[in-house]
Amino acid sequence: MSDGRRRVKRPEDLRSHRWFGVDDLRSFGHRSRSFQIGFSREDFAGKPVIGIINTWSDINPCHTHFRQRAEEVKRGVWQAGGFPLELPAISLSEPFQKPSTMLYRNLLAMETEELLRSYPIDGAVLMGGCDKTTPALIMGAISMNIPAIFMPAGPMLRGNWRGNTLGSGSDAWKYWAELRAGNIDRQAWGEIEEGIARGPGHCMTMGTASTMTGIAETLGLSLPGSSSIPAADSGHARMASYTGRRIVEMVWEDLKPTDILSADSFDNAVTFAMAVGGSTNCIIHLVAMAARAGVDLPLKRFDEISREVPVIANLRPSGKYLMEDFYFAGGIRALLSQLAPKLKLHCMTANGKTLGENIAGAKPHNDDVIRSLDNPIAESGGLVVLFGNLAPNGAVIKPSAADPKLLNHTGPAMVFEDYNDMAARIDDPNLPVTPDSVLILRNSGPQGGPGMPEWGMLPIPKKLLQQGVRDMVRMSDARMSGTSYGTCVLHISPESYIGGPLALVRTGDMIELNVAERRLDLKVSDEELAARRAAWTPPPPRYQRGYGAMFSQHITQAERGCDFDFLHAGAPTPEPEIH
Repeated sequence: MSDGRRRVKRPEDLRSHRWFGVDDLRSFGHRSRSFQIGFSREDFAGKPVIGIINTWSDINPCHTHFRQRAEEVKRGVWQAGGFPLELPAISLSEPFQKPSTMLYRNLLAMETEELLRSYPIDGAVLMGGCDKTTPALIMGAISMNIPAIFMPAGPMLRGNWRGNTLGSGSDAWKYWAELRAGNIDRQAWGEIEEGIARGPGHCMTMGTASTMTGIAETLGLSLPGSSSIPAADSGHARMASYTGRRIVEMVWEDLKPTDILSADSFDNAVTFAMAVGGSTNCIIHLVAMAARAGVDLPLKRFDEISREVPVIANLRPSGKYLMEDFYFAGGIRALLSQLAPKLKLHCMTANGKTLGENIAGAKPHNDDVIRSLDNPIAESGGLVVLFGNLAPNGAVIKPSAADPKLLNHTGPAMVFEDYNDMAARIDDPNLPVTPDSVLILRNSGPQGGPGMPEWGMLPIPKKLLQQGVRDMVRMSDARMSGTSYGTCVLHISPESYIGGPLALVRTGDMIELNVAERRLDLKVSDEELAARRAAWTPPPPRYQRGYGAMFSQHITQAERGCDFDFLHAGAPTPEPEIH
């Protein structure tokens, strides 16, 4: 190893040896078919086989550069003495896939696990970035538990419109509201549409993509500093090759996900998410990833850390800047160095060093983008978990992106049965709402959506927009984009579609939100709620066949990570027999 570490594996210890190194008829077939592809014996004999799980597709704009990046990963693998094999996997394209990429996160996780198990793979490079690809790839790799390293897609460059810097998602919502209010015209809207996304990469706000790639790095599953590099920067291509070289070393060292992941490393990841005002979606994904690693990560742990960690990344939607600014300010390493007193620095990472070693000497180059602990943009509460009779199993909110005046609020419910009902009525001038109303969207959870779509940032009714209202309390069992903002209570569990309390709310009921006390309550008597529950009729399943039916039958609720129940239980899947 380049830094003095020793190999613990020999060529005959590799998984791929059973395919390529045995003197029998079956291995003859494997070798002869490799020759058929055009490889020579020197390419694969005695070398670690590296599976490059590539989530590129023509319809995924976040990953348009992945065709080239895969070649750069391969270059690094060849340089380090490995044998790279690119394995395409389903591409979860956040802008295009309906009803939600969340419906398919577990499908990609299963595909990743089975690709790595069923082929002669000794180690894996996981190429992802667009929101659900990161947790899906990591979940699959944890369950397979061979050496694996995550290669992040990187954020796109800043958007621009008439000299204004645009952030993906956040400014789409902002200017859509201004268009509906009549404050900008269609010409301006079209210019924003063409200027908000200027190149490859995922959202350049601190949305779900940047939150999750930052979490992957903080967990120790990526190279230090890798998640901050913009996709279009030449440093990103170099990072891809470094990643390819490193995974070969990880195979010889037998450094697996379970050697890296622990309760302490997940605490570090939650701390990072709080400090950057990260996406509410990360809570679901972190719970699911932790469960795959055998770590219990209850919602209350998020809230405990939230109370202790200030928001120090001045990034949209909670702050001012974008990921390109964050990169030039020092990126993840600089931010983690500021957070060092609150981190478990002994945790192992993919480069074979501890988190503390990886951030040693790092410091911010712009102290307005990356603040110090004593000069935060919010003292605490980047993400907050709520409980109450409306959310007995929990709900989440991002106070750092909400109107502070609404964080302690009681108002009358305005209930929408589903997304279509909301879309049909939200701009009705006769809609009985005031700025104090609490907008309720139900039947939008894991089963009800289906797939828990990002519908949680309900639009402000048009008549209120025209009065200057830009935020209201909004509640649902849906998720919302990490680029979204506002006083939105999300992930209410149990969801309404399976009879959670949200199913029992009626228009006009008073609802109390108290973020400081972590409470979310429906101000209706227990007797009245019992009567409503007795009258409630379960809706039919969303799907009768196929993957959707499997999803509906086995998906867990938000507080358990929306993973499949059968992936939480049972003995590890055995290695395939080679016949």
